[in-house]
Amino acid sequence: MNGESKKLSGFTSRLLHHPYTAPAGFSAFPEAIHHASTVLFDSVAAMRARSWQDKSAYTYGLHGTPTSFTLEARLAAIEGGQHCLLAPSGLAAIMLVDMALLSSGDDVLIPDNVYGPNRELALWLSQSFGISVRFYPPLIGADIAGLIQENTKLIWTEAPGSVSMEVPDIPAICAAADARGVLVALDNTWSGGIAFQAFQHGVDISMQALTKYQSGGSDVLMGALITRDKDLNQRLQMAHMRLGMGVGMDDVYLILRNLPTLKLRFEAHDRSATEIARWLSARPEIHKVLHPALPDCPGHDIWKRDFTGAGGLFSVLFNPAFSEAQTDCFVESLHLFKIGFSWGGAHSLCVPYRIRQMRSQWEEQGNLVRFNIGLEETEDLIADIEQALGKMKKTG
Repeated sequence: MNGESKKLSGFTSRLLHHPYTAPAGFSAFPEAIHHASTVLFDSVAAMRARSWQDKSAYTYGLHGTPTSFTLEARLAAIEGGQHCLLAPSGLAAIMLVDMALLSSGDDVLIPDNVYGPNRELALWLSQSFGISVRFYPPLIGADIAGLIQENTKLIWTEAPGSVSMEVPDIPAICAAADARGVLVALDNTWSGGIAFQAFQHGVDISMQALTKYQSGGSDVLMGALITRDKDLNQRLQMAHMRLGMGVGMDDVYLILRNLPTLKLRFEAHDRSATEIARWLSARPEIHKVLHPALPDCPGHDIWKRDFTGAGGLFSVLFNPAFSEAQTDCFVESLHLFKIGFSWGGAHSLCVPYRIRQMRSQWEEQGNLVRFNIGLEETEDLIADIEQALGKMKKTG
């Protein structure tokens, strides 16, 4: 202790104002976790000179610490973006886009196969905030030009579509939108930002649910918005600040810890899922496999043109001869596949969906079941599916 600290008579004061500072120069692979609400300034002038929008310095914990700034920079680099904002979940990131870019009287176009909570959010915006919401056919492509109105400010896209897995022509949609000055936001979660380069195909905002592959552990909720345009990023930043969106640095650390293995894990999911999807396509119990890398999936040719991988998520339609009770039995008979939402983690998951209640139009036959293929051995997962199919048929 130096002489200054000895002048403090109170025990608690000495604890709070201990003079020790750890030596500089510590270096290790893990990123440090910087927790803070209050950020300290050297002077009043320094405090007044800083802006929360300027990420060259720090102002308040809600706007970031070195830990979150590092994650934002790395996520932007993965997708070839320039700017990144973190949100408490993927849905929070979606809401941030809507709140930043839409006002009463504006119009937004959303694919009919959009992520369910995005649909619910859009309907809330329509009912309570006077925003026009219209749902378009997922494979509309360049024909979306005919739906763009003078008040259309935003087009949401999702590649592939949630649950039903249609692959849209993103470049065609973006070209039509750009010709009318309309922004395009893409839910790029399925590709992990790896298998589809959003900005190279004309997208303005790439949304990622980091809950999925970036986390990889089924234990973190977080979302991200990645952009290239500075002015667009500032519009998103203002909404981010006004909504008070913050993320915990411990969660940020978990994402940072798992990023180095992101591509390796994605490719492992991809290999196993593709093998299992092909095996399922030959099974008589399955009517159709909705895996973008397989010909039966709508938009398969677009996937071949624009994507470099497929990850671990796909759906199947069962033979219409099997009832919902039977396909539910199939799901419940699985041992390695657990019943649960989300995906991108190490464990395999399986969920049945009542797809006809989720779409404005759905003409396909058969009950839909979605698989998340984890990191278990492929042959073990196939054996598990095979025994569950056997039990399902016995219930008939």
